[in-house]
Parts: sequence; structure tokens; C-alpha cells
Amino acid sequence: MPNLTFYISAAMPAEAHLAKLSDDCMQLCTSVLGALPQNVHVIYVEAYEGYGHPVFVDVRHRQELHRTHSVMQRFMQALQDAIQRHTALQARIRCFAYSEFQIYALH
Repeated sequence: MPNLTFYISAAMPAEAHLAKLSDDCMQLCTSVLGALPQNVHVIYVEAYEGYGHPVFVDVRHRQELHRTHSVMQRFMQALQDAIQRHTALQARIRCFAYSEFQIYALH
């Protein structure tokens, strides 16, 4: 963790743009959230929009003391800026923190 899942209902951006967005996600997760690179996971899912923004980002991360409200706000704003820069799309971003006792994982 963190896991970032991008649900994109607009035309899927070019692979080169998604690669740059992935790089920015990795940088944000390691520098702002303090995650280890091997724990960051980024995935893009094509979606069919019913209502809402053309991009929905579901961020799931381990709850840590240093991931305060202000840190998460800074992370979300920087993530939105990266999405806008690489896809020109507006995103709805939601972050969910889990304690280490609520996470069961493999790989």
C-alpha cells in the first residue's frame, strides 16, 4: 500500500500519458506519503460512467501517524494536478486509510 485505482470513463489516455502519470503517482506516494517504492501499486480501469466525473481515483493506504489531514490534502491536490497535466481530465479522488490490523495481503 498505497494502492491507486483510476476508473476512467472518458476515452482512455494514451499509454505514454498514463506512464507519466504513473511516474508522478510513484513520486507522490514516496515523497509525500513516505511509502516504499515496492509497496506502491497503480492501476487503470476502463469504466462506464453513470454520473459524475470522468475519472474516479480510489486511494487505499496504510494508516500512519505522519499521514495527517494536511498531508493527505497536499497529496490529493498534487495528484489532481498530475491527472490534469497528463490527461486534461477532472477527477474525483477518495482516500481510505486502514490500520495494519485491518489489512490482510499477499504479495
